[in-house]
Amino acid sequence: MATVTAELAGEYLNLVDGQWVGARNDEWIPVESPRDRQTIARVPRGGEKDVADAVNAAGRAFPGWRDTAPRARGRLLQQIADALEPHVERIARIISLENGNALRTQSRGEVNFAIDVFRYFGSVAGEVKGETIPLNATVLDYSRREPLGVVGAITPWNAPVQLAVMKIASALAAGNTLVLKAAEDAPLAVLEIAKIADKFLPRGVLNVIVGYGTEAGEALITHPDVRKLSFTGSTAVGSRVMAAAADRILPVSLELGGKNPQIVYPDANEDWVAQGTITGMRFVRQGQSCTAGSRLFVHRSILDSFVDKVTTNLAKLKVGDPLDEESDIGAIVNKKQFDRVCGYIDDGLQRTNTTAAVGGLPPTNGPLSEGYYVEPTVIVGVENEWRIAQEEIFGPVMCVIPWEDEDDVIRMANDTHYGLSAFIWTHDIGRALRAAHSIEAGWVQVNQGGGQVLGQSYGGYKRSGIGREFSLEGMIESFTQRKHVSIDTTR
Repeated sequence: MATVTAELAGEYLNLVDGQWVGARNDEWIPVESPRDRQTIARVPRGGEKDVADAVNAAGRAFPGWRDTAPRARGRLLQQIADALEPHVERIARIISLENGNALRTQSRGEVNFAIDVFRYFGSVAGEVKGETIPLNATVLDYSRREPLGVVGAITPWNAPVQLAVMKIASALAAGNTLVLKAAEDAPLAVLEIAKIADKFLPRGVLNVIVGYGTEAGEALITHPDVRKLSFTGSTAVGSRVMAAAADRILPVSLELGGKNPQIVYPDANEDWVAQGTITGMRFVRQGQSCTAGSRLFVHRSILDSFVDKVTTNLAKLKVGDPLDEESDIGAIVNKKQFDRVCGYIDDGLQRTNTTAAVGGLPPTNGPLSEGYYVEPTVIVGVENEWRIAQEEIFGPVMCVIPWEDEDDVIRMANDTHYGLSAFIWTHDIGRALRAAHSIEAGWVQVNQGGGQVLGQSYGGYKRSGIGREFSLEGMIESFTQRKHVSIDTTR
């Protein structure tokens, strides 16, 4: 392992009502680094009482924050962005240390993206507008957008800062206050962001609790004073969030799992396409992304040569210590997920006629055995109905599925209860558009495999979620409610 350090406090606290506090039960959760399986810090094991304190604080802060001029709220968010800039390297190293994402390829970009998120939503805070209806000369008839109140947000560990900041910035820009439950596996960088944001925000506007989902998460989604739930994570937990919201008729935003198709047409048997499918698979995030294009549908006429191109390009990527500048790919976040990924690989390779074109089960000795490292794995000979092709692995495992008929590959692409993202690779733009319009996914890319861009309408179909939060329009729809006012001006 490379000898690289990140600035860490040994003990972190929750942010409640402008104060940094431990859990009411005085219990703690150890945070383990997947790079070497060492405990690096401890965080409070927040529970029902801690969540209640945070919700109460957010409720008290809401009227004043709601009535703050929108552009004034926006300026505070932009000031937070400015204050974050000197801390990019420090916070990026913390991300790599706690969740295993490679510093050079992932974590620095994540913190810089978070800065852009604060700037973007800070700049559009004044655009939360209503409409007027010209009924007649004597009636003023208009609608206005009002914030919902206390928002309960829960974020995962795979992109902890990006996903937390997306909810913080959009909810606050719209005039809501927020209680955020950070993922206990990777809470440290989020708490560092909260420390900086807290210096600019009124007391109680932003509250951050760390705890287990079954304790702090459950308390948050069932608290009677929470007026909106925003969740990013697994489809299974998202179903529970939606059920809890249904009991109180709450609006929800759910960004859930994916088993996303990449369709390679016979005219796209090129090196840049192979590189694009690797990007789309999110291999440099260890495949730990809900948008990972993990089902690679390759036309049978180019199957062998295209897979060779993919494996040749994958071989250039280095798996290693996430804090090492030479590493392209880091570590799986924790032992539970590591074992889960290895189980899927083993299951896939036990099938008749399947082979690993590259990768496979992780090494049991050497430097990579010291942490939760899995080599990028491409399994050839997979059928679309198999478990490995239907269930979200959330690891660096790509299934290659051949196809011949275009209608058949579209059917296979849609043959999943997920519908988050999709990737299409062809020089025929007409064919690409027909496929894009036929695939049941909320976010489709053609001849590109990059990540989401601020301002896009990003979100899922089917069991991949509901709602959009990535844009001004998404912020308005997700974090405000419409009120209509009609006035007879002659009275």
